[in-house]
Amino acid sequence: MGEKKGFFSRLAEGLAKTRNSIVSGIESIFSGGGSIDDEFYEELEEILIMADIGINATSSIVENLKQKVKENKIKDTAECRELLRASIKEQMSLTEDAYEFEERKSVVLMIGVNGVGKTTSVGKLAGKLKDGGKKVIVAAADTFRAAAIEQLTEWANRAGVDIIAQKEGSDPAAVIFDAIASAKSKNADLLICDTAGRLHNKKNLMEELRKIDRVITREYPDAFRETLVVLDGTTGQNALEQAKQFNEVAEISGIVLTKLDGTAKGGIAIAIQSELNIPVKYICVGEKLEDMQRFDPGAFVDALFDNGAEQE
Repeated sequence: MGEKKGFFSRLAEGLAKTRNSIVSGIESIFSGGGSIDDEFYEELEEILIMADIGINATSSIVENLKQKVKENKIKDTAECRELLRASIKEQMSLTEDAYEFEERKSVVLMIGVNGVGKTTSVGKLAGKLKDGGKKVIVAAADTFRAAAIEQLTEWANRAGVDIIAQKEGSDPAAVIFDAIASAKSKNADLLICDTAGRLHNKKNLMEELRKIDRVITREYPDAFRETLVVLDGTTGQNALEQAKQFNEVAEISGIVLTKLDGTAKGGIAIAIQSELNIPVKYICVGEKLEDMQRFDPGAFVDALFDNGAEQE
């Protein structure tokens, strides 16, 4: 439990800025012992939107809360606090098969713009799965950035997994082709592919992803497919916009949210799930291998509302 606890307190620390913006506001409207009226709901909406929970998610949360208040005939704002927590958690539930790819022979594509921590996330996920007893290979298919190949090589060494790479500028689909051959011959459980992050040229990116998709379909038709988009939590609504755009060029099955250890925009995790109906599957709260964990909506909401002390 030590690692989980440590992660929770780091998450709570990381979400401190978001929590301060949400909780101080929420405390003031909930502890006032006032009545639950339109003004109360308006203030609550404002607080949630300020924390980058987004307009859609905020509306759903507040509507859900209104219904619960009515059903439970609640009159006092103080009692509303737990119901709010429950409403937020309901916005973020994960399906039972969310991590199915971890247990299957899978090809995982990591997409995301440069600078969001995509290559680092490939390395961390590879390390996490290897620690869980899986045989993992990573493919350096972000061939347009020399630093990405070097960086992934370093992460692969750190995680103790094999890496398939070619030189800078080579065809990403060719790298994936080689990586699939290697995954098959070594009977690897998972092949995790780093891909180029040039969203500003969507047409090129789309072509490239299509080409990669064709190679995987042709060469490894039995593989389970998972496509994760990596987003930088500090960019708030901008991350949501990126997720929308990537969702147009690829079928995204999950989100990795990075850099949650220093942003007042942690509510973006809730906004993305509500707007796009794509689950956040992993979050990162630091630079080390163990700083990536499966996303736990309950723990996340608790970290937003508590200072983490009672979890220690």
